[in-house]
This record gives sequence, structure tokens and C-alpha cells, in this order.
Amino acid sequence: MDHPAEIFSLTVEELMQRLDRKCMMAEAMPAQISEELVGVRFNLRKGEYICLARNMFNSRSLRATLAEFAGPTAARVWLVENVKGLGYKEASHFLRNIGLGEDLAILDRHILKNLALLGVIKEVPSSPTKKMYLEIEREMTAFSKEAKIPMGHLDLLLWYKEAGEVFK
Repeated sequence: MDHPAEIFSLTVEELMQRLDRKCMMAEAMPAQISEELVGVRFNLRKGEYICLARNMFNSRSLRATLAEFAGPTAARVWLVENVKGLGYKEASHFLRNIGLGEDLAILDRHILKNLALLGVIKEVPSSPTKKMYLEIEREMTAFSKEAKIPMGHLDLLLWYKEAGEVFK
């Protein structure tokens, strides 16, 4: 097993590729997957969530399922309601990564902090509820349109301003 510090530097995609290379994606038990995720936040839960998602999509194609929705907002709602462990931020990020969510906000702490600094929101919520997330997304969308910066570009810009790097 890799040293935990090495695992911490891996992206989600790299971790998933690693699990796939070890032939763990198709059949490994949650505990086995969790062991591979040492150093990742909530690794015990994520092992379980990966297995649940794997089982859900054994009988249906994720791409076909998402194609059934009128747009990315409806697809995001379905993901949040049906894929255990996904919240609005993670579902937005997933849809953006597969080319379906360019106008969805990815509201992480870096983005929220900068939205507050810009006066788009009054304060940074410690743990946004669904209602708060959607309201902040509406406010960010309005700001994005007013600034004439596409949402995907705006959150990347705000992320970079705060984090100082862009990594994949």
C-alpha cells in the first residue's frame, strides 16, 4: 500500500484509476476499498458508497440514466437523491467533469469565501443546506451573468485566487 501522504496528493480520478488497475472496482468489498483510501477524508464511508454506486449501475448505464433528464439541474437532483454520499457540490462537480454541468456552481469553501469577499453573499455558511446551496448558486449565477464570465470560468477563477493553483 502507498504511504498515506502519497495518497493524499492523488485526485479522485487517480484514486479511481488505481482501484481499477488493482481490479477492485468490479468486486472488492467496502473494507478492501476503504483500505486503499487511507488518508482520504471519510475513507470508510467512501468504500461503502463506491460499492453501493457500483451495484446501482451494474443494471443500468449512468450515461443512459443521465440522458433521461431535461438538463443538468434535474440530473443533479437525481444524483443527490439516488447516489449515497453525493451532495450538491459533488454532483455538480461530477456533472461538470463529464461535460454536462457547465452552468452549475461548485460551491466549496474557496468559492464561498470569495463570493463573500465580492459581496455576492453576506457570509460563508459553515455547512450549507440544500436550500442555502441553491440560493447561493442563484446569486452566483446572477453575478456570473452580470460580470459576463461563464459560471465554469468564474468558479475556476475564484478557486485559483484562493488556492493559488489548479490541479487535476
